[in-house]
Amino acid sequence: MTNSRPVTGFNARSTLKVDDRSYDIWSLAALPRDKVARLPYSLKILLENLLRFEDGVNVTRADIDALLSWDPAAVPSYEIAFTPARVILQDFTGVPCVVDLAAMRDAIVRLGGDAERVNPLAPAELVIDHSVQVDEYGQPGSLAANTKIEFARNGERYSFLRWGQTAFRNFSVVPPNTGIVHQVNLEYLGRVIFDGEVNGAPRAYPDTLVGTDSHTTMINGLGVLGWGVGGIEAEAAMLGQPVTMLIPQVIGFRLNGRLKPGAVSANGRAARSAASTHAVRRAIFALAPRLAGRLSQARRTGPPPPPPSNCLVYHPAPRATAFHATRCNGSPA
Repeated sequence: MTNSRPVTGFNARSTLKVDDRSYDIWSLAALPRDKVARLPYSLKILLENLLRFEDGVNVTRADIDALLSWDPAAVPSYEIAFTPARVILQDFTGVPCVVDLAAMRDAIVRLGGDAERVNPLAPAELVIDHSVQVDEYGQPGSLAANTKIEFARNGERYSFLRWGQTAFRNFSVVPPNTGIVHQVNLEYLGRVIFDGEVNGAPRAYPDTLVGTDSHTTMINGLGVLGWGVGGIEAEAAMLGQPVTMLIPQVIGFRLNGRLKPGAVSANGRAARSAASTHAVRRAIFALAPRLAGRLSQARRTGPPPPPPSNCLVYHPAPRATAFHATRCNGSPA
């Protein structure tokens, strides 16, 4: 993501040196220490996002002050503009987004413009998993047979997506027979820290996202702030538009002990408590880092039924996450 108007209100822009490289960052140390210290980790990610995109229009100093003055007991009422670093799509809702981009290119050509100027402004990754079916089973060749049937059944659609991947910048497709979308997001696409360049200047900033799958929230187990949205919101984010949201309530959990063998984090008390506390579509859950030494599979929590795709369980990124991101995802974290 880019921001053509640099932050000036809080003088938060600074330089981080890592080995022989220097990165522009937006440091929370430029803000009042007492106000920052009282914020949950998840809100600190939102705060950095506001600092980085402060432009006096979409994000103002008043927005940053409102987040700094967050009242944990207040009913959410103040709206802010959050700009995610990337967008993740599954095939059912992602294909219409690509169709819209193609239609925009056609319209630009009819107006005498350059079609190649139409591209996602935020990195968008589409994972094909919702259309996969099981036709053959119980035999050694079942997987290969199902994959062949899958490509034959959806050949036209996959050809279109293949064209989109080669035609658009900032857009990639994960083919079928790779994994389900939230698994691929965790194991391959999650950066934890984005490492990019804007006008030739390297930048480092937290990995954040919105996605069109209800289990998008599982990425929070990796220390990556993300939640589910509808197709229209996802497409707007692809085109560089911020997602408007109320400054959320945050419920903190302190986890003690460890999961029993055979249990997964989605079965835990934190996941079940979401429904009982009526947190659906109104709260972000922040967990104290009690599982810091565990890999992300011990921390990621899916949404309880019914899936509140914008209710999430956020774990601050510990050392185990840095190991996971470096070994699995290729992130410089």
